[in-house]
Amino acid sequence: MTADAPVPGQPPAVPECSDEVCLTCSDSAVAVTVTELLPAGLARVDTGAGLEEVSVALVSAAVGDTILVHAGEAIAVVAS
Repeated sequence: MTADAPVPGQPPAVPECSDEVCLTCSDSAVAVTVTELLPAGLARVDTGAGLEEVSVALVSAAVGDTILVHAGEAIAVVAS
């Protein structure tokens, strides 16, 4: 990300995204299913396209739950 220097009396410039993933712009959460709880607040989830590991440190997820994941972090449990 890059941004211009702030100009007094004007709102800050909007950062330009140059990476594939931008945490502040247009990324959205994805619904996945928890298949296994792992140590250290992690879980293995089924994305529909394969298995991935994500953090579930911010939610109370269980095996079989559908969770919303954004940037590798579960942000909500949507179905138990």
